[in-house]
Amino acid sequence: MKKFPIILDLETQHTFREFKNAKDLKISIAVIYDYKDHSIKTFFEKDISGIFPILESSSYIIGYNINTFDMEVLSHYYPSNMNHFHTFDILDEIRNNIGRRLALNDVIYATLNKRKTGHGLQAIDFFKENKWEELKKYCSDDVMLTKELFEYGVNNGEIYYLDENGKSTIKVNWKKYLEEEKSNDMPLTLPF
Repeated sequence: MKKFPIILDLETQHTFREFKNAKDLKISIAVIYDYKDHSIKTFFEKDISGIFPILESSSYIIGYNINTFDMEVLSHYYPSNMNHFHTFDILDEIRNNIGRRLALNDVIYATLNKRKTGHGLQAIDFFKENKWEELKKYCSDDVMLTKELFEYGVNNGEIYYLDENGKSTIKVNWKKYLEEEKSNDMPLTLPF
């Protein structure tokens, strides 16, 4: 069976000011774009177990800062080892290319001439104020912007960022993340 990548983003209930370990931040919402059926799927904390069969059957989990943040937060809920997942972290790719981290909003602006609709602290406020639709929209917008950035890199072989000299290019080779089919070596730990 062919496997497809997914784009992942999540928001948390707490900040690093409250807890030092990402596992302790607790999920407020996780949103994915699933290339298998070209749909957005939303999971609030009470439903988070529903995301794992999708992640387990994906070829890659793609996101921005997912290796040190999103996957760490998810590991609090996952009953097995998260290291089995195949991830592609756009932020890691940027850091490997230019030697430093860049904010997602800055890369999106330089590459797509768009901006995020808010910031992570707003998402925590949405959670605390029970503003579920605003939280869902914010996280879904981030997923779609990350998807658009990823696909721009796939189609053009480069993305951009702004520095003291203006717009600079980062050459990328991301087609394999859409086309490569990972082997089915993911141990399935959840009942279906």
